[in-house]
Amino acid sequence: MPQRSQFGSVMHEDRASMSLTDPQKRSAPDAPRTPGSEVPAVPPPPWLAAVIGRRPKRTLVRIVVVVIGSFVLFGFALIPFRITGSSMEPAYRDGGVNFANRLVYLLRQPRRGDVVAIRMVAGRHVMLLKRIVGLPGERIAIKDGVVTVNGADLDEPYLVKPWRWHREELLLGPDEYYVIGDNRRMPQSAHDFGKFKAELIVGKVLF
Repeated sequence: MPQRSQFGSVMHEDRASMSLTDPQKRSAPDAPRTPGSEVPAVPPPPWLAAVIGRRPKRTLVRIVVVVIGSFVLFGFALIPFRITGSSMEPAYRDGGVNFANRLVYLLRQPRRGDVVAIRMVAGRHVMLLKRIVGLPGERIAIKDGVVTVNGADLDEPYLVKPWRWHREELLLGPDEYYVIGDNRRMPQSAHDFGKFKAELIVGKVLF
């Protein structure tokens, strides 16, 4: 019995000495909480809540996806450009804005009647807006304002009134296209048209 009492005294002294020599390990009593002691969370302003919504992390992910998608779309797939001049009137007027779709010709070859953006010199940002009337390997000529393909008149319902242009027949190479504007009421000398290599075609006009 005395042994148990002595052991219990030692344990009690150890606990007491530990508390006295190491005050950091003494647990402070919890402060009593009253019903109004907690500070309520401040809600975000209404305009911020409308922008980020109830889940800011998900909204941030959406913003990042939209920014990256826009960069890829308008930097590689769709090239924006402003129309300058009247060579494609009445379908495309001076000052209008459009896009050149670069993806369409990854799936198929350019076709007759396509309105395309053509880079005049590789690496420059100056482009022509023209319509394809001649395909590789065809013979193209213009007689009294009428385009002929392999000796046959080309039906062009988009023309309003052709001018009396004339161009001797030529043979297109295996990678050449013949392009011309829709507005043939203007003098032939003021119009840029002719054959262009396929590598200079940037893309098909979007709309």
